[in-house]
Amino acid sequence: MTRPTRADLAAARGRSIDDVLAPDLDVLFCGINPSLWSGATGHHFARPGNRFWAALHRAGFTPRLLRPDEQAELLDHRLGVTNLVRKATARADELSEEELRAGARRLTDLVGRFRPRLVAVVGVSAYRVAFGRPRAAVGPQDERIAGRPVWVLPNPSGLNAQWQLPALAEEFRRMREHVPEQYR
Repeated sequence: MTRPTRADLAAARGRSIDDVLAPDLDVLFCGINPSLWSGATGHHFARPGNRFWAALHRAGFTPRLLRPDEQAELLDHRLGVTNLVRKATARADELSEEELRAGARRLTDLVGRFRPRLVAVVGVSAYRVAFGRPRAAVGPQDERIAGRPVWVLPNPSGLNAQWQLPALAEEFRRMREHVPEQYR
């Protein structure tokens, strides 16, 4: 993958990237929003410090470590990826509460249409705001999105220092073991 220039990153502000979706996925991962790096490259979780791809592999979702530019291969593993908010920003805290709540409505519509077995929201703080669940914690949720079970994962951004890769991968693995059988 080509490293974006400063000008590329500046031009990526507000840009959206395509979802990686198909019907009946095992897991639909939902990030907060694309980083400027993702906006510049068109790939989810593309910033080099992001640990999403490594956690996904270490948890056993993929047989090898995928690169962000190989995101379409997620579909071969019955996985998909989207974002609550489509616009790229430098930091997730640039998003308004209304944008996050609108993202929750968009995600609910996507889940209703594509019917994944499990929805994995990647970022507990964004989930709390978007879905009005101020006490939500990492792990399985009592609430469902469009009738589908929800698991909240920690944000894999390198900025989230409290979750190092081994613990992050362990939470991804724990979730993987709980993809509901009744939807298979």
